Amino acid sequence: MGSIGIPELLLVFAIILLLFGAKKLPEIGRGLGEGIRSFKSAFSGEEEKKEEKIVQAKEIEAEVIKKEEKEKVKTET
Repeated sequence: MGSIGIPELLLVFAIILLLFGAKKLPEIGRGLGEGIRSFKSAFSGEEEKKEEKIVQAKEIEAEVIKKEEKEKVKTET
């Protein structure tokens, strides 16, 4: 058995094009790409890191808002 070459790949692409049509191919590619990205991030644990960073950013934002409110109260009195 030989390896898959350019002619074989072109044949496979032509069959896929006939089956799904030119309009569906970008949607299929986008869906596959998103699926692979989510699998990689779930496998490496990146999703948990992103969630932790979001929580930290919200905590910092809340602290900044509290400080601003305290300063407003001080300047008003």
